[in-house]
Amino acid sequence: MTYTAKLDYWSILGLNPGSDQQQLKIAFRREARKWHPDLNINDRNAEERFKLIKEAYDVLSDPKKRLLWEESLNKLKFKEDPFNSGFPDFNDYIEIVLGIKKHISNDFYDDIDQDNQNDEEDSHSFKFNRPATSSAPPPPVQIYKDAESLIELSPEEALYGTNVQIELEDGTLVEVKTPKLAGDGWRLRLQGIAFGGKDHFLQLRVQTIDGLKIDGLRVFYRLELFPPDAVLGCAVDVPTLAGTVTLQVPPQSSSGRMLRLRGRGMEYEDLVGDQLVEIAVVIPEVIGERERALYERLQELSLESE
Repeated sequence: MTYTAKLDYWSILGLNPGSDQQQLKIAFRREARKWHPDLNINDRNAEERFKLIKEAYDVLSDPKKRLLWEESLNKLKFKEDPFNSGFPDFNDYIEIVLGIKKHISNDFYDDIDQDNQNDEEDSHSFKFNRPATSSAPPPPVQIYKDAESLIELSPEEALYGTNVQIELEDGTLVEVKTPKLAGDGWRLRLQGIAFGGKDHFLQLRVQTIDGLKIDGLRVFYRLELFPPDAVLGCAVDVPTLAGTVTLQVPPQSSSGRMLRLRGRGMEYEDLVGDQLVEIAVVIPEVIGERERALYERLQELSLESE
């Protein structure tokens, strides 16, 4: 299998390089749910993005595929910069630049010195100074890292795009135009503007005070439920961009279940998105004696049913 070294699979999943398998699974589920074509009917790019997410997970979760991909990255880096491990000595430099292997001995310098001594009386004689030798090691190569900035946008700024300014480490101000229909969690790459020619990433945050997260035309909300409400079902008020609505949660709703509120997303020209509500079952921080007894009884019943 051939991998495209220009694809940064870690960035596609929104992860730092070297993340473990558990982090990979969590990121894959999050991104796959966010970009699944069935949930993005109005987004023409969702299918291609979903394929990239799957490809990234397939490569990074498989040790052999991941090793081949990393090797392809290393080969590309070496091809782009033959001195990425430090500047070579003079002989190696000649070999790399001119494509030849040239050996210069001390006799070469001695011959030149002798010629200069014979021509000392000539006012046009050429003086060649023997370079000083030193046993001191070359200075270490400084390794630069990619930089990242957090950019907070309002839903309207994310929808239509806006100009934002970021300050680099050297104090330089850079103005960036964010794309239209951007979303929470997006990472924009500014190539080669950080120290050492590294990249600067912009991490977008598009959230409301009610906990709504914006991604293009879609709106996401995490609804936390106690176990009894998740098991038996309940009616609960949830925020939307247009105000609070009552949502009927079906019985036996587990964590991760997605409920759709049609037409409650962002509006752009003649397009209208949906709001997705993700169920998250949580345990109360404080449980009384009577509640604990009921949970113990439920545990006994579940064991009896087995």
